[in-house]
Amino acid sequence: MVLEFIGIYTVSPGAIARGVPGEEAMAGNGIIEVTDSNFDQDVLKSDTPVLVDFWATWCGPCRAIAPIVEELAKDYQGKVKVGKMDVDHNSATPMRYGVRGIPTLLVFKGGQVKEQIVGYVPKETIQKAIDKHLG
Repeated sequence: MVLEFIGIYTVSPGAIARGVPGEEAMAGNGIIEVTDSNFDQDVLKSDTPVLVDFWATWCGPCRAIAPIVEELAKDYQGKVKVGKMDVDHNSATPMRYGVRGIPTLLVFKGGQVKEQIVGYVPKETIQKAIDKHLG
């Protein structure tokens, strides 16, 4: 069951677990592909803050926010790690962090969620969330 509501898609755990084979990862330059298997190492154990974008290929707002996430990866290169997790191919991590709508952006620092943003937002909103945890 998928519902679009104000730029947010709501997904059921069954829809997250479904997965569609052969889909290409959206990760671009400077963006790591985060999976259930590499999440602990690449996100929770990171020495720098990490912005994780939970997304899916069928999600319009996810595609709309993708260029902003790519810009942020360039803007914060060396300061913040940026990753994208496809919820159709990775169900454990979104369920672990209560991701019920996408896009969801989580900022991690020291292995803990410090910020959560759900839905499409302007670049400045994401920058403010990241900037709180730098320095």
